[in-house]
Amino acid sequence: MAESTKTRIAEIQAPYGRLIRLDDLAFDSGMKLLRVTIREGARYTILEIDAATAQTWADQMAQWSHVQGAAGA
Repeated sequence: MAESTKTRIAEIQAPYGRLIRLDDLAFDSGMKLLRVTIREGARYTILEIDAATAQTWADQMAQWSHVQGAAGA
C-alpha cells in the first residue's frame, strides 16, 4: 500500500452516539483523498473519496439541509 499522510479535518458528533471523522489523505504519489469514517458503536464504515465525489456529496447534503431548514421555518 502506498504511504500517506493523514491530517484530521473534523470530528462531528451525530445523533444516536455516532461519530463522523473527516481526514485529508495525501499520498507520496501526489494523490489526495478525503477519508470519511463513521463510527456506530463498535462498527466502522470507512470511505475514501476524491474531490469531485466530495463536492457532489457536499452539494447534495447542503441542498437537503436547506430544504429541511425551510420546512421547519
